[in-house]
Amino acid sequence: MIDFRPIELTDKERAQRYTLGSWRQNCDLSFANLYSWRFYYHTQIAEWRNFLLFRFQVDDCQLAYMMPIGDGSLKPVVEAMMEDARLQGAPFLMLGVCAGTRAELESEFPEQFEFRLDRDYFDYIYLRTDLATLRGKRFQPKRNYVNRFKAAYPDYRYMPLTPALVQECLRLENDWRKTRDNGDEQMLQDECRSMTAALQHMDELDIQGGVLWVDGHIVAFTYGAPINAETFDTCVEKADAGVAGAYAMINYEFANHVPSQFLYLNREEDLGLEGLRKSKLSYQPFRLLEKYIVTLK
Repeated sequence: MIDFRPIELTDKERAQRYTLGSWRQNCDLSFANLYSWRFYYHTQIAEWRNFLLFRFQVDDCQLAYMMPIGDGSLKPVVEAMMEDARLQGAPFLMLGVCAGTRAELESEFPEQFEFRLDRDYFDYIYLRTDLATLRGKRFQPKRNYVNRFKAAYPDYRYMPLTPALVQECLRLENDWRKTRDNGDEQMLQDECRSMTAALQHMDELDIQGGVLWVDGHIVAFTYGAPINAETFDTCVEKADAGVAGAYAMINYEFANHVPSQFLYLNREEDLGLEGLRKSKLSYQPFRLLEKYIVTLK
């Protein structure tokens, strides 16, 4: 029997023993995300036979699991998860299963699972050096935004995000949220709740971020946290839409300040939002990390 329990801040060290050394790059494995969204997904954590497991809820309290992460034989772990689902009276469901782990499942469980691509939740993976240099013809439009911002605001400053700046960042986010369509109001409120939880525990969650100052005000901020030893997750990026080029500039500056050990930046999913998808594609991703919904046949 798997002993699942609600995830807490004190689980970070234990979780990162598995994630930081892993090859897996999906943003779901960033502990900052796991912790800050726990209220929404009712995330639970467990260790079983040298594997780290996560159980959570989606939609109308539908039970779901993440792909286990660890070393050793995968088959008994997945079988134990399937038994756990049976005991909970729920059909077995895994979400966020990426292409590499699909191959593992198919090897251990031939013809037992159905895999359905979940395009809205593909992760956008970028080379950090691409976003930090914007070299080449394909990045010319982004360089233009950055250069115009520098010309318009020659005295701008980029600074690391610190706990002392959190409240001003949240005020900017609140102003930004007021400009959004009411149709996604609940989603935006949930994002704000996650953001607040993350920023209240910046140090404990290994969060790094940055802010742009123009004329004595923060006009953009961003932050993220490690997924593994080579991949950094950009969790949030917000800017004053009235300041032309602010989004391009915070993206550029942050990529230049993320520690150089990180070869890749994961800028997460587009959630099926047309404008967000267009924006993420315009930054020329190194790869789209495919994710699958996995059910029993």
